[in-house]
Amino acid sequence: MAFERVTVVGAGAWGTALANVAARAGCGVTLIARDAAAAAAIGKTRQNPRLPGVMVERAIAVTSDKSAVAAADAVLMAVPAQAMRAGLGGLQAKPGTPVIACAKGIEQGSGLAMTEVIGALMPGALPGILSGPSFAADVGRGLPTAVTLALPDEALAADLGQALGLPTFRIYHTSDVRGVEIGGAAKNVFAIAAGMVTGRKLGASAAAALTTRGFAELVRFGRAFGARTETLMGLSGLGDLVLTCSSPQSRNFSYGMALAQGAPPAAKLAEGAFTASALVAKAKTKDVEMPIAAAVAAVLDGKLTVDAAIDGLLTRPFRAEGV
Repeated sequence: MAFERVTVVGAGAWGTALANVAARAGCGVTLIARDAAAAAAIGKTRQNPRLPGVMVERAIAVTSDKSAVAAADAVLMAVPAQAMRAGLGGLQAKPGTPVIACAKGIEQGSGLAMTEVIGALMPGALPGILSGPSFAADVGRGLPTAVTLALPDEALAADLGQALGLPTFRIYHTSDVRGVEIGGAAKNVFAIAAGMVTGRKLGASAAAALTTRGFAELVRFGRAFGARTETLMGLSGLGDLVLTCSSPQSRNFSYGMALAQGAPPAAKLAEGAFTASALVAKAKTKDVEMPIAAAVAAVLDGKLTVDAAIDGLLTRPFRAEGV
């Protein structure tokens, strides 16, 4: 299937980086910004303040007109998870168009995954997800990155991945949509926990232990909800977890550090701050034990202090290792 025209909805750092990728891959690209003023500024200067130091490719058309979606062969939804529903409002795509979530999270209130939100609001679309260990600044600058694209039709995922992929932006494909979504959503919560460990200066050994046990929770959760183990072990699971649990470039890691250092951060840019309680609630429906995720949710809900959460984890009973 040919993907000559790609529309990216959301002109933040990630949306701009993905638009650059698609343009460099030879696609005709339209980038939809939230308002006309932002679109005009980006179009004129070919720069986005949210992605400093990266020029927006000249071939990219920048607009605030959502009608551009109707002509697209594929749509990349690069808006935050909690804004996905609003971002989809008013969009009309051709029947059978892949509409790809590029956000990592679970919708608060409904508990829906991003592809489920897309399916509910755009019933004629083919929902999919793009996820993996990637920072917008790296992708925008053309640094080597690898991600996973999931669609129920794996052949379609392969075709779209081929159309968007570059030597420096490798796209692996799968039909395990659920597994890719779970990896991306859950890792944000554990990145907050990793940031807390670093913010409290507990050392590299503690950080490694936290990341490893967080991965065990991610795998337990994923298996309970039908994800494939190989997906959770791949780029969109383990790979993304390692990246976001080890770098202040991660908004979720930085959020956890700020909490641990007593500086209340703005939650709007940390997807994990919204996902934690939804993740724990879904885990309870399957009796999945997730002590780290539960501790993060309790801190965010004001039920525990950071120190109390850490103490609670350190005093859990010893057990045999294994997922």
